Amino acid sequence: MTTSNPPQSADHRVEAAEPGDADVLSHVIADAFFGLAVSQWLVPDPRTRRAIFPGYFRIYVDHALAGGLVLTTPARDATALWIPVRMGGPDTPDAEYHDRLAAVTGPHLARFEALDEQFDRHHPGDLPHEHLAMLAVRPDRQLLGIGTALMNARHAILDRDGTPAYLEASDPAKRDIYLAHGYTDTGDPIHLPDGPAMYPMWRHPRG
Repeated sequence: MTTSNPPQSADHRVEAAEPGDADVLSHVIADAFFGLAVSQWLVPDPRTRRAIFPGYFRIYVDHALAGGLVLTTPARDATALWIPVRMGGPDTPDAEYHDRLAAVTGPHLARFEALDEQFDRHHPGDLPHEHLAMLAVRPDRQLLGIGTALMNARHAILDRDGTPAYLEASDPAKRDIYLAHGYTDTGDPIHLPDGPAMYPMWRHPRG
């Protein structure tokens, strides 16, 4: 992969999302992540998961819109949430976050909190970077290069500015994709209690 962006077709143009896009992009993430092993661990019942996920991911979309960067496509069929992280690691969630999380997840709160705890434990804090908190493409639009376009668009800026990136890959297949885009494993895998493993990954800026 090079640090410059390839020519983009209409389907692969990337632009910044706006607050009015939050609802549709939350549903894009909910649909894209619905079948992941970690999603099934968080909420085993599919019907309940379908009900919880849009509101859950809306918390993260709102956070990225307020303090980071949300990239999307003209069709609003994919999104990438980028969060700047200062020295010392990610900011501690405030009371509003916990209140919203509890309201959305209900009796499943403990598993969502366990996921947050593991993410915080593994998140590197010794160097400022950008966190690719989520990358999602609507299921019927996957495997068309849209996710790659979203990554390339931001990676080009991070490479120019000399900024590293960090993410958590949800499974070995996703890990392989990120390896191909310049990410490497950092630290031990994230093991959820009686659940699947996830993979913390780091990308050094190129050039």
